[in-house]
Amino acid sequence: MLSDQVIANIDNALRTLTGQQVGSDRPYPAQGIPDALLRPWERQRAGRMMRVNHAGEIMAQALYTGQATGTDDPALRAQLQRARAEEGDHLRWCEARLRELNSRPSLLAPLWYGAGWGMGFLAARRGRASNLGLVVAVEHQVEEHLNSHLDALPAEDHRSRAIVTQMRNDEAGHAEKAEALGAGKLPAPVRMAMGVFSRVLTRGALWL
Repeated sequence: MLSDQVIANIDNALRTLTGQQVGSDRPYPAQGIPDALLRPWERQRAGRMMRVNHAGEIMAQALYTGQATGTDDPALRAQLQRARAEEGDHLRWCEARLRELNSRPSLLAPLWYGAGWGMGFLAARRGRASNLGLVVAVEHQVEEHLNSHLDALPAEDHRSRAIVTQMRNDEAGHAEKAEALGAGKLPAPVRMAMGVFSRVLTRGALWL
């Protein structure tokens, strides 16, 4: 029913934006790893980078929610919801690391959520291939971004590195599943626009 979908979408948005996502309840990747990051400026740098990752995970929640809402394929909807649960783990892990670093989420989180939901819903309405194609394009983009963070994070920040590494592996798995299910390639202008928006998100979340 439409009313059920509306309630579910509002619930997911509120949980995402207020730090109440549970995800699939996987354990924290940094558990048991000593926090060896002692220099204040390095903790500030790591905190800003994890804020960018957190903003990306807010957008991932919105993307998958919009995609699941927009599709008429029950099996695909279930697949998208499973991926969203894993992204919920990422969100929870990033929030935990932000607290450890005495940092905070992006102040622009509602903007990231709204943009992500709209992008996901529109892709879903274009059909199965486009819906899955968005998953592939976004996850490859995120995988590349997380690799760059592994290069840029302070060498001693083993806790953040453990989180980012698990996130990267999950993103690659989501892309592989979408490709196996018949993802289509998004048009070049769409991919270019996604790249521009990714840079806007990164710059915005880094400071705000």
